[in-house]
Amino acid sequence: MAQFIDLSTPISTSPEGVPPFFRTEIEYSDHQGGAAHIQSMLNVPAHLLRDEEGWAVETIRQLGTHNSTHVDAPWHYNSLIQGEPAQTIDELPLEWFFNDAVVLDMTHKADGEVVTPEDAQSALEKIEVVLKPLDIVLIRTGCDKYYGNSDYMFRGCGVSAEATHWFFDQGIRVMGIDAWGWDKPLNMQAEEALKAQEKGIFWSAHQADLPYSQIERLMNLDQLPSHGFKVACFPLKIVRGSAAPARVVAIV
Repeated sequence: MAQFIDLSTPISTSPEGVPPFFRTEIEYSDHQGGAAHIQSMLNVPAHLLRDEEGWAVETIRQLGTHNSTHVDAPWHYNSLIQGEPAQTIDELPLEWFFNDAVVLDMTHKADGEVVTPEDAQSALEKIEVVLKPLDIVLIRTGCDKYYGNSDYMFRGCGVSAEATHWFFDQGIRVMGIDAWGWDKPLNMQAEEALKAQEKGIFWSAHQADLPYSQIERLMNLDQLPSHGFKVACFPLKIVRGSAAPARVVAIV
């Protein structure tokens, strides 16, 4: 029997204090509201409905495409990738999003450190895995335990541009992490970029000029074996989207 392990964050209305840009707002209409809606729309009174209840409905008032477990498209990184118009989320091949997967344990990395190609190769040697094209690579940092905390986005290691290039060269097109972002925390990137006044420091892995997808804000990678399972991570088909929420599931 296959075991299904949910790797996705829940989507719910944000608690007070979350900045407007990052907020999620969901409006709930219960069964009594549904009965009233049916009567106003179709003139069917509540006594003709089972238990005098109508439909329950939810309306998402605000949900950024990057505000939950999501898949990034190349369009998120730059308008041009390798000299060609970058693909949006609805343009990516579905074949990318259901494949064998591996988990690379990087929980020993401190906040702000980066995963190098050598780190990736060492982790793969340890679990005796050789990557093949279209495998899905998941980086475990342990940061999912901070999800919902105010400092969540400032936690975790990141993946270097060099390691991202190395994964891409192995044929990997979907890479994921259980932290806020694929690069190391934004505040650390910003500080280094401003100090050096150089390009290629801030958002270096995102802007590595590669047509690949990231999964960000994964959960429960500690519940997975290192390999020998599949991941389904189909993003919503949002036209011209830079990303889309996804219900990411491991099938062990």
